[in-house]
Parts: sequence; C-alpha cells; structure tokens
Amino acid sequence: MLSTMAPESDFLANLSDFLYPQSSYYGQFKPEYLVFNANLQEFSQRVSHISNLQTNGKLSPQEAYTHIKMLWKDLKRSKKELGID
Repeated sequence: MLSTMAPESDFLANLSDFLYPQSSYYGQFKPEYLVFNANLQEFSQRVSHISNLQTNGKLSPQEAYTHIKMLWKDLKRSKKELGID
C-alpha cells in the first residue's frame, strides 16, 4: 500500500540533500575522524551560507565575521574534544 506522505517526505529529503550536501569520507577510518569530517562539512556549508547572506546584503561584514568566528571556534573545540592532533 502506498503512503500518501511519501511524495512530501521525498521532497523534504531531496531538499535537505540539496541544501546540505554531504560528501563521502575516504580518509583513514577512525570514529573521531569521521565525526570531525561531518563537523568540517557542516562548517563549510554554514560559512558558504553566511558568505552568500553577506554578499546579498542580508548580513553586514561584521555580522558575517562574527558568525564565522563562532563557527571556527566550535570546529576547533570539536577537534580538541575528539583528540585529533
């Protein structure tokens, strides 16, 4: 039996994949490396969105810098917490 929610669910999944694409990880496998890679990809996506907002006048350069600086600190903290040198 086909679900009536499938088209909407598929749409949302496709939209999420489009807005937040993730690449496969091909490096040395360690759980902490995999987690850091996911964090790094999220950082990259968020920096891209912030840059686009600033370019289109939705954020000031100072706001964009502040947001990116906070994201960078979060990424550094995750690296330290994961024990990656």
